[in-house]
Formats: sequence, C-alpha cells, structure tokens
Amino acid sequence: MRMRRKRNLEARVEACAPVLVARGKPCKNLKVAAESYRALLDYPALFGRSAPVELEVGCGNGAFIAELAKRERGCDFLAVEVCTNVVLTAMERVMEEGISNVRFLNIAAEILPCFIPEGSVRRIYLNFSTPLPEAGRERQRLTSDRFLGIYKKLLMPGGEIVQKTDSADFFDYSLRKFRENGFCVKDVTRDLHNSEYAKDNIVTEYEANFSAKGVPICRAVAVLQ
Repeated sequence: MRMRRKRNLEARVEACAPVLVARGKPCKNLKVAAESYRALLDYPALFGRSAPVELEVGCGNGAFIAELAKRERGCDFLAVEVCTNVVLTAMERVMEEGISNVRFLNIAAEILPCFIPEGSVRRIYLNFSTPLPEAGRERQRLTSDRFLGIYKKLLMPGGEIVQKTDSADFFDYSLRKFRENGFCVKDVTRDLHNSEYAKDNIVTEYEANFSAKGVPICRAVAVLQ
C-alpha cells in the first residue's frame, strides 16, 4: 500500500533545511549523474568539525540513525532515503531531539558518488533493505555487485558494511556478494537478539515487530580489504 502524502509536505521539508544537504537527482539519467555530476560534501563545513563519518543507506523513519548519533557523539552521520514522505519523519525527529551530528540526503543510492567523497566513510549501515527476490530486480538490491561497487569507492581502507535483515535468503545472497566483491565477512549471526552482539544492538520498530513474531534477525559485518 502506498503511503499517504504527508500534509504540508513541501513546507515541512523546507523547515528541515538545516539538516537536509541534498535532494532529488541532478539530471534525469541516474547513470549519467553518477558518472559526471559532482557536488561533494565538505564535512568540516557541514558539521562544524572534523570527525569520522558513517552512512546509513535507507534510513526510513530515522529511529536507528537518531539513536546511533546520540550514542556516538564523536562521530558524524549521513542518512540516505529516497522517499521524501519517509525521510521527512526522520528529519523532523532529529530536529525535534536536537541531534546535531546527523545530515540527510533525499536521493537515490545510485547517485551517492555525486555527493560523498571517495574513501571518506568509515562505516555503512544497511538495515532491513528490501530483499527484492525477483531475479529481474537483482541490480536494485542494495548488496548487489552494482551497489557494492559504489560502497567500495566511498569507504576508506578497512571500512565496514554492517547489514541487518529479517530475510534469510537475502542474507545468504549478501554474504556471497560481499565475498565475491573483495570483502572479508565477520561477526555473522543468524539470531542477533540471542547472540553476543545483542547488547549494543539498536532495535528499530520494524525489527521489534518481526522479532516479536519469532522471525530471527540476521547480522553481519563486511570489511573492505
């Protein structure tokens, strides 16, 4: 079911300008944009300091990135969400809570290289990305060869991708793709909430709902070699 457009959407997005650093696509063809358009972020100018930068791709309503930013005050965070209707909730959450170390990009993940400097990100979070099991949609999966190629450019040497998902099939696919694309996979669990990694886990509303239904949560860390 399509989400109903939020009331006064554009006015509310405009009110979130202090935390919104990019929106839309620079040209109609995303491939051309990713290859030729550059408006690279200046992190010290953006956050007012020099600090490690981490990225969440597909931030949804912002519950995860808001909590992470509060826990890790010494780090700065970029959150990407293509749906304006969704990212608005995340931006309003961060502004209402006075969280100063998060900025948002309301863009498609395909054009991340347009805005994020190469080798500048310490860690990428992929939380409950849509599995897209249909064979014809593989290129759209956020752990496909296509997207892993993008992440490899953005990550610094030794940088990490942290993935959580409720789909065992998608998890298996992702583990294979990580290894095929030159990542070392570690800290793998197929039952996160009953594992040694549960203590520091940030449980989102989506995650809690599936866990309550008995669906185990899978998690892994892929390290760029």
